[in-house]
Amino acid sequence: MKFTAKQIAEILEGEIEGNPDKEVSKLSKIEEGEEGSLTFLSNPKYQSYLYTTKASITIVDKDFILEKKVSTTLIKVENAYKSFSKLLEFYNEVKNNKTGREEPHFISSTAILGANEYIGAFSYIGENVSIGENVKIYPHTYIGNNVIIGNNCTLFSGVKIYSETKIGNDCKLHSGVIIGSDGFGFTPNEKGEYKAVPQIGNVIIEDNVDIGSGTTIDRATLGSTIIRKGVKLDNQIQIAHNVEIGENTVIASQTGVAGSTKIGKNCMIGGQVGIVGHISIGDNVKVQAQSGISKSLKDNETVQGSPAFSYPDFNKSYVHFRNLPKTVTTLNKIETKLNTLKISDE
Repeated sequence: MKFTAKQIAEILEGEIEGNPDKEVSKLSKIEEGEEGSLTFLSNPKYQSYLYTTKASITIVDKDFILEKKVSTTLIKVENAYKSFSKLLEFYNEVKNNKTGREEPHFISSTAILGANEYIGAFSYIGENVSIGENVKIYPHTYIGNNVIIGNNCTLFSGVKIYSETKIGNDCKLHSGVIIGSDGFGFTPNEKGEYKAVPQIGNVIIEDNVDIGSGTTIDRATLGSTIIRKGVKLDNQIQIAHNVEIGENTVIASQTGVAGSTKIGKNCMIGGQVGIVGHISIGDNVKVQAQSGISKSLKDNETVQGSPAFSYPDFNKSYVHFRNLPKTVTTLNKIETKLNTLKISDE
């Protein structure tokens, strides 16, 4: 798919300097630009590449002043970075604008699908499923019985949605996501053998949620595991049964949240964080990467460490920890000197 500088300028409401008929069919970094590609310049550190890039079109800030001639056609906008991001969104919409049904696939006769759907090959849609408009279901996706999916959602290849799950509008689930598998609930008998406790709840995912590849969200034992609107989950995250994550919270990869923990709104949780079960984390909390959260946290706390504690205190303590060998050496010298003084006094 090709676009001219004129078409791109219209989308971005920008001004053209150069050839308005210049065409591009791919995107590139400015230092790796080649004929037929589109790039952008927003960081002054990369300014020198503007004069050597072979990219056909470059997006720059409106107030940018050339120091010498360039071969690339310029599109001047208010903010080059934001405009390029907008263009990426537009590009993705066009690229992923698939419709229709590929063969083979299975759709239950009791399922209801909205208009303008895309159903990829080898997809399975179970009984009493309800799917909204403009939903894209990529190949090898499984959707169990009684699942509800809202409008404008995208389920990439290999997504598995277990029965009774409810998904809102404008959600994106990347490859390998599993929603609604059983929570980790087992009880031992007198022989020490473990028997699974039936998990009869479900998962509710509200609007505008993004879930990264390989992330799993377990169904509740009773009630619901809930992911509130605007939540963004990275790849390879484990969310256990009956967890609730508040609006607009973001969690980085390889984090695990144990059962029945409640996380507030607008939290930022780093990668490889472990959070125990049955605690509450307040709103606007920040948890640094590789921290272990073993107790409830109040609103606006920032913590680090395992077990985690106040971020400023952690940094102060870490300085002492790094200097611990020197500190021990110094203490040994002081102790030796004190012993020497003690002997001389005797």
